[in-house]
Amino acid sequence: MHTTILVTGATGTVGREVVKQLSMVDGDIRVRAGVHSVIKGENLKRLPGVEIVEMDFEEPDSLHAAFTHVDKVFLITPFASDQIEMAKTLVDEARKAGVKHIVKLSALGAHAEPGIQLGRWHREIEKYIESSGMKYTFLRPASFMQNYIHYNTESIKKEGKFYGSTGDGKVSYVDARDIAAVGVEVLTSEGHEGKAYDITGPESLSNYEVAQLMSEVTGRQIDFIDVPDAAAKKGLTDHGTPDWMADALVELYSVQRAGKSNKTTDTVEKVAGRRPHSMRQFLQDHKECFV
Repeated sequence: MHTTILVTGATGTVGREVVKQLSMVDGDIRVRAGVHSVIKGENLKRLPGVEIVEMDFEEPDSLHAAFTHVDKVFLITPFASDQIEMAKTLVDEARKAGVKHIVKLSALGAHAEPGIQLGRWHREIEKYIESSGMKYTFLRPASFMQNYIHYNTESIKKEGKFYGSTGDGKVSYVDARDIAAVGVEVLTSEGHEGKAYDITGPESLSNYEVAQLMSEVTGRQIDFIDVPDAAAKKGLTDHGTPDWMADALVELYSVQRAGKSNKTTDTVEKVAGRRPHSMRQFLQDHKECFV
């Protein structure tokens, strides 16, 4: 009997990788990739056994269709002002459809009290899932290595610099490929129900150390420039980031600057059965983004 797994946010950094890795798993697994736009999900159609389904929060029928005959869900919600309401809507749909297991992409430190705003948002969703009666697993990753591609490549290519307000605080950055590997193992094997996994890379690094690695990998000088919080927020808002989001990100940076994001775990090795990617390996694999 086959198992149908729905991945919401399937075109995002982690979602896309989860769909890709699920499509390569041996066994009778059907992968349903939930996307906001079918056009954006075109590349996922090339993967074996992947079905694309459009999910529009303004169209309840689309959500009902997406969850029909689904056994398990990898739940990713967008970083949006109404992300909690979106997540609760998806959890309600999953419960109505008889979903057996939800794996939620959360964040490292979500359980901390009082924590930071980003963590509190994730924890509220986690608690709602806990009260749903469905089996669940929470994945709580550190900051993604891929963020260096999404947010820093322009200044790195043009100036040989990237900016932030993290000082010399160390962070246990993790590759999205490793987050997905843990997620796929949780979705396709038993014994993970009711657990929360903190997921990190193998080392904690400051942005100064990341800049040094970038320089070594690319063969060009790349520097990290530390800036005050106010300048960091201005940089975000100047690029179109809403105030509420910029404030949450600057709060995260302050935690990182204080050295509170530097713990490493062996989750990838224990759950996925292999070592996580190092920052050097990540930069080598994506070298073209920085030169």
